[in-house]
Amino acid sequence: QVQLVESGGGLVQAGGSLRLSCAASGRTFSSYTMGWFRQALGKEREFVAAIGWNGGLIYYADSVKGRFTISRDNAKNTVYLQMNSLKPEDTAVYYCAAADRFGSSTYQTYAYPYWGQGTQVAVSS
Repeated sequence: QVQLVESGGGLVQAGGSLRLSCAASGRTFSSYTMGWFRQALGKEREFVAAIGWNGGLIYYADSVKGRFTISRDNAKNTVYLQMNSLKPEDTAVYYCAAADRFGSSTYQTYAYPYWGQGTQVAVSS
Protein backbone atom coordinates (compact mmCIF):
# COMPACT_ATOMS: atom_id res chain seq x y z
CA GLN A 1 0.00 0.00 0.00
CA VAL A 2 1.13 3.54 -0.74
CA GLN A 3 -0.44 6.84 0.28
CA LEU A 4 -0.21 9.83 -2.04
CA VAL A 5 -0.68 13.53 -1.27
CA GLU A 6 -0.59 16.18 -3.98
CA SER A 7 0.23 19.85 -3.50
CA GLY A 8 1.12 22.90 -5.54
CA GLY A 9 -2.11 23.63 -7.34
CA GLY A 10 -3.56 27.10 -7.62
CA LEU A 11 -4.74 29.87 -9.89
CA VAL A 12 -2.40 31.16 -12.58
CA GLN A 13 -2.72 33.30 -15.68
CA ALA A 14 -2.34 31.81 -19.14
CA GLY A 15 1.31 31.49 -20.03
CA GLY A 16 2.32 31.03 -16.41
CA SER A 17 3.84 28.10 -14.60
CA LEU A 18 3.10 25.82 -11.66
CA ARG A 19 4.92 22.89 -10.13
CA LEU A 20 2.87 20.10 -8.63
CA SER A 21 4.33 17.74 -6.06
CA CYS A 22 3.15 14.34 -4.92
CA ALA A 23 4.54 12.98 -1.68
CA ALA A 24 4.32 9.23 -1.14
CA SER A 25 4.41 7.17 2.01
CA GLY A 26 4.02 3.49 2.71
CA ARG A 27 5.70 0.79 0.64
CA THR A 28 8.89 1.44 -1.28
CA PHE A 29 8.23 4.45 -3.48
CA SER A 30 11.10 3.73 -5.84
CA SER A 31 9.47 0.50 -7.04
CA TYR A 32 6.40 2.26 -8.47
CA THR A 33 5.65 3.78 -11.81
CA MET A 34 4.17 7.20 -11.06
CA GLY A 35 1.59 8.99 -13.15
CA TRP A 36 -0.23 12.29 -13.31
CA PHE A 37 -3.81 12.46 -14.54
CA ARG A 38 -6.29 15.30 -14.70
CA GLN A 39 -10.03 15.69 -14.73
CA ALA A 40 -11.81 18.80 -15.94
CA LEU A 41 -15.34 19.56 -14.83
CA GLY A 42 -17.78 17.32 -16.66
CA LYS A 43 -15.06 15.33 -18.42
CA GLU A 44 -13.41 11.98 -17.92
CA ARG A 45 -10.11 11.64 -16.14
CA GLU A 46 -7.26 11.76 -18.66
CA PHE A 47 -3.62 10.79 -18.71
CA VAL A 48 -1.03 13.58 -18.48
CA ALA A 49 2.38 11.99 -17.86
CA ALA A 50 4.07 8.97 -16.34
CA ILE A 51 7.57 8.09 -15.20
CA GLY A 52 9.14 4.70 -14.56
CA TRP A 53 10.75 3.69 -11.30
CA ASN A 54 14.19 5.12 -12.12
CA GLY A 55 13.12 7.90 -14.46
CA GLY A 56 14.37 6.05 -17.53
CA LEU A 57 10.94 5.73 -19.13
CA ILE A 58 8.66 8.73 -19.51
CA TYR A 59 5.39 9.20 -21.39
CA TYR A 60 3.49 12.41 -22.03
CA ALA A 61 0.07 13.10 -23.45
CA ASP A 62 0.33 14.90 -26.79
CA SER A 63 -1.55 17.86 -25.33
CA VAL A 64 1.24 18.61 -22.82
CA LYS A 65 4.39 17.59 -24.69
CA GLY A 66 6.96 20.35 -24.70
CA ARG A 67 5.17 22.22 -21.90
CA PHE A 68 5.06 19.79 -18.95
CA THR A 69 7.92 17.86 -17.38
CA ILE A 70 7.54 14.92 -15.02
CA SER A 71 10.37 14.01 -12.67
CA ARG A 72 10.91 12.09 -9.47
CA ASP A 73 13.22 12.11 -6.48
CA ASN A 74 13.26 8.64 -4.95
CA ALA A 75 15.29 9.84 -1.98
CA LYS A 76 12.43 12.22 -1.10
CA ASN A 77 9.61 9.85 -2.10
CA THR A 78 8.25 12.60 -4.33
CA VAL A 79 7.17 12.96 -7.95
CA TYR A 80 6.82 16.36 -9.62
CA LEU A 81 4.98 17.85 -12.55
CA GLN A 82 6.46 21.10 -13.82
CA MET A 83 3.84 22.87 -15.92
CA ASN A 84 4.91 25.74 -18.16
CA SER A 85 3.07 27.80 -20.78
CA LEU A 86 -0.20 26.95 -19.12
CA LYS A 87 -3.42 27.31 -21.11
CA PRO A 88 -7.02 27.71 -19.94
CA GLU A 89 -7.69 24.19 -21.22
CA ASP A 90 -5.21 22.86 -18.64
CA THR A 91 -7.72 23.78 -15.93
CA ALA A 92 -8.59 20.61 -14.01
CA VAL A 93 -8.10 18.67 -10.83
CA TYR A 94 -4.72 16.99 -11.09
CA TYR A 95 -4.22 13.56 -9.56
CA CYS A 96 -1.08 11.65 -8.72
CA ALA A 97 -1.22 7.87 -9.04
CA ALA A 98 1.03 4.86 -8.51
CA ALA A 99 1.25 1.67 -10.55
CA ASP A 100 3.16 -1.54 -10.12
CA ARG A 101 4.66 -1.56 -13.61
CA PHE A 102 5.34 0.56 -16.68
CA GLY A 103 3.84 -0.78 -19.86
CA SER A 104 1.28 -0.50 -22.61
CA SER A 105 -1.46 0.32 -20.10
CA THR A 106 0.45 3.17 -18.46
CA TYR A 107 -1.87 5.68 -20.16
CA GLN A 108 -4.93 4.07 -18.57
CA THR A 109 -6.48 4.86 -15.19
CA TYR A 110 -7.13 1.17 -14.52
CA ALA A 111 -3.38 0.49 -14.39
CA TYR A 112 -3.09 2.57 -11.21
CA PRO A 113 -4.42 1.08 -7.96
CA TYR A 114 -3.27 3.99 -5.79
CA TRP A 115 -4.47 7.59 -6.08
CA GLY A 116 -4.09 10.87 -4.29
CA GLN A 117 -6.95 13.20 -3.45
CA GLY A 118 -6.16 15.68 -6.21
CA THR A 119 -5.13 19.33 -6.39
CA GLN A 120 -6.98 22.02 -8.34
CA VAL A 121 -5.25 23.91 -11.14
CA ALA A 122 -7.07 26.87 -12.65
CA VAL A 123 -5.69 28.84 -15.59
CA SER A 124 -7.30 32.16 -16.41
CA SER A 125 -7.28 33.69 -19.87
